[in-house]
Amino acid sequence: MVETIPKAIVFAQHGWADFSSAIASLAQSLVKSDTPIISPDLGWGNTWLRMEPLVAKVEEIAQATITKYPQIPLRIIGHSMGGLIWLEILHQHPEWWGKIESLVLIASPVGGSDLARIIDPFGVGIGIARDLGINRREMAEAIAKVIPTLIIAGDSDRGSDGTITVQSTKFLKAKFISLPGLRHEAMKNHPTVAATIRDFWNHTLNAEVLVFESELVADIVQRLQAVTGITDAHRRDCDRAQEYIKFQNGISIRTWRNLFGVDHVFVTDSQGECLYGGFVGWMHAQNLQQALAEIKKVYGEDLQV
Repeated sequence: MVETIPKAIVFAQHGWADFSSAIASLAQSLVKSDTPIISPDLGWGNTWLRMEPLVAKVEEIAQATITKYPQIPLRIIGHSMGGLIWLEILHQHPEWWGKIESLVLIASPVGGSDLARIIDPFGVGIGIARDLGINRREMAEAIAKVIPTLIIAGDSDRGSDGTITVQSTKFLKAKFISLPGLRHEAMKNHPTVAATIRDFWNHTLNAEVLVFESELVADIVQRLQAVTGITDAHRRDCDRAQEYIKFQNGISIRTWRNLFGVDHVFVTDSQGECLYGGFVGWMHAQNLQQALAEIKKVYGEDLQV
């Protein structure tokens, strides 16, 4: 009997505190019955511990699949931590990038989960929180330069999906779409998410690749994102912030300290629309102040007096 060679193989990976059934069902709704779907179940309890063994398990399965079907392209879908697991794997295996037809990250906190940073603010290793709080934007952007990548974020409260912020899902070079009203847990198997992925695969999705609106905004945001200890913030707090630095073109940097003494920083455009938000804990507050002072120094001639 001659074995049928598939045209593509779909990897669908679940995330934290979850099983594989929902994300596997999502994948099944996207492909014909003869398309292999590989959806490793990592074990609900294991997802609370460390990410490294989870990455190793998925990597082993992927290696076996690639060895068996070296000429068959892969389509990857990851929900939440499942997307982060695949970023780690692809970062470790750039030789696989040419085999990846597409990468879809659904509600994945690539910039680091704010909830995880609150649980483990010093990165000492409180369960999975340490791994979920890591900023992986640099590796994600490098991957997205080569592999067609789609970011799908839910927005149930004008800035988050109830679990992670919309901002934490974003990185340059990837297509981005935000789905209003969708909460984090619903996105692992939702008809609107399926339709969005289908349009992406068919090259009919109306979504632009993420870029900064100007070189000035790019430099400001990248300086702030480089601050040690910074985590993406919910945009709702932008309205509470006070103008700290304003540029002649109307772009401004705003700051706000909450009741717990946590310092926030926001970048807004000339219309007051929030372009970026972040916060630092007490031990990193000085790092943020140094970055703001450096921005003032570099752009002194461009600031409003």
